Amino acid sequence: MFDFGFWEMLMVVLVALVVVGPERLPGFARTAGLWVGKAKRMVNDVKLEIDQELAADELKKTLDKQNLLSDVYEVIEETRQVGQDIKQDIEHKLDTSTNSDSSQTDTGTEKS
Repeated sequence: MFDFGFWEMLMVVLVALVVVGPERLPGFARTAGLWVGKAKRMVNDVKLEIDQELAADELKKTLDKQNLLSDVYEVIEETRQVGQDIKQDIEHKLDTSTNSDSSQTDTGTEKS
C-alpha cells in the first residue's frame, strides 16, 4: 500500500519519538498499529464488496444473454413449426388437386 523503505521508516520513528516522547511512544505505536489494521481491513472489505458486485453484474449479464438466446430459440422453433404447417398444407392441396385431376380424367374416359 505505502512504499516505505528502511530510511523512511527510521525517519518516521525518530519524528514520532521527538513529537510524542519516549514515555508515550509505545502506546502511540500500539494505537497507530490498530488504526493501520482497521484501515487495511476496511480497504480489503471495500475490494471484496466491489469484486462481489462485479461478479453479480457479470452473472446478471450472462443470465440476460441466456434469456435472449432462449427467446431466439423459441422464435426459431415457432418458425420451424409454421414452415412445417405450410409444407403440410401445400402437400395436402397438391394431393387433393392431383386426386381431383385423376378423378376428372377417370370420369372423362368413362363418358367417352
